[in-house]
Amino acid sequence: MSAATVIFSHGHLSGPDSRKISALAPIAGQCGYDILAIDYRDLRDDPVGRLERLLDCIGQQALPPVLVGSSLGGWVSTAAAERQPVAGLFLMAPALFLEDRVAGGVVPEQYHPQCARVTVIHGWGDDIIPWRNSLRFAEGSRATLHLVDSDHRLESALPLLQSTFRAFLAPADQTEVTSAAGRLTQDCSSSSPR
Repeated sequence: MSAATVIFSHGHLSGPDSRKISALAPIAGQCGYDILAIDYRDLRDDPVGRLERLLDCIGQQALPPVLVGSSLGGWVSTAAAERQPVAGLFLMAPALFLEDRVAGGVVPEQYHPQCARVTVIHGWGDDIIPWRNSLRFAEGSRATLHLVDSDHRLESALPLLQSTFRAFLAPADQTEVTSAAGRLTQDCSSSSPR
């Protein structure tokens, strides 16, 4: 039986070994998921290229994955979930409603991810991406929204991120998830443990 995969997408100036990914990946493994942390550092200023890379990775999965995205990775994950069905979407300070700045495109009225479970965590003190953008997204997509006393990086909220992520993964249909400890890989072509 194949394990479902949690695919992590990091932010603009971050990487696949960021603090948030490092804090959340072990939880996904404990819950029986395989883990994929995509490295977008070669696409730092190419959000559309990041989206294409994520869509390629989703296409290689046997089961619909759970997408986890932070900042620009939140936009990438949401845009991918609009194009491919996914098992869930977990977003941290996502760069939503900023397409005119991050993707050179038109800002949509709303996003329409193809999944039933969507959770967003955003800091009140975020001075990079307005928390009101996450509120707007949550209202339109019926997402669960957690506004926390933190900044864009959410480092002061890591324990809350971890407990919320564990609860987010818990209701997933575990009949398709193996009990193996998850594997963490850096890109879609690599299957070696990290």
